[in-house]
Amino acid sequence: MLETVDGESVFLWRAEGEVQPTVLARGPWSETAQHGGAPAALLVHAAEKALGGPGWLLSRMTLELLRPVPVAPLRLAIRGRRGRSVRRAEVTLKAGDCEVARGVAVLMREEAIELGAPAVCGPRLPPPADCTEPVRIPGMPDARSFHYTAMESRVAAGSVTRPGPAAVWFRLTVPLVDGVPNSPAMRVMAAADFGNGISWVLPPDRFTFVNTDLTVHLHRAPVGEWVGVDATTVMQPHGVGLTTSRLVDELGEIGIAMQGLVVRQRAAAAA
Repeated sequence: MLETVDGESVFLWRAEGEVQPTVLARGPWSETAQHGGAPAALLVHAAEKALGGPGWLLSRMTLELLRPVPVAPLRLAIRGRRGRSVRRAEVTLKAGDCEVARGVAVLMREEAIELGAPAVCGPRLPPPADCTEPVRIPGMPDARSFHYTAMESRVAAGSVTRPGPAAVWFRLTVPLVDGVPNSPAMRVMAAADFGNGISWVLPPDRFTFVNTDLTVHLHRAPVGEWVGVDATTVMQPHGVGLTTSRLVDELGEIGIAMQGLVVRQRAAAAA
């Protein structure tokens, strides 16, 4: 049986490279599996801890979810490569001897250059202060978890209860790692994995659409605690889908996120 640990953060450090998830890492579909945003933010924290620092921006993070990440003791390993302008970190996450997730983080050194006013790439979302409706997944218990407890959500556009595009503001309300301040990049990764959940085109009671990966590109760090995810999903009859999310803060665009989806019909629906 998996060890269950409660807490006021998503993860606890047990020893060098040893990580204990709490119940706040839980995802919506199983009490024993994590929400993808939890390991995504954890791997970014590891990369920033190893290679980050003043003047370095996380410009890309690619996460591969090799299998469900359990709410159980995990071991994290990292290999870094340092360059003058670009640093790369390869991070792996294991449960026992089984590799459950891996990621590549790219950090770029910031340098001031003279440019004109940045272009506006998309419509502004209404600010979080003007949004009140939280994300609630039909049929899912309102229990302590990553998506209901660790993250605060406010719907900004569209509807998460009907098919089609939707936009939601997210805020990480607890420390991701006990005793560690949440960095801007950690807040982005915690939010970015929600795209395929808030924008769906097939009914969740008849189909599953699990993301196998998450890639985030940032051109600047978010300002403030709120990260907006403006998501659109497409699914094809051969069982493959894609969610593309525009990432914003209250000042405007900060980057994009993409998730590849495995689309399957539930057994009960297919019968």
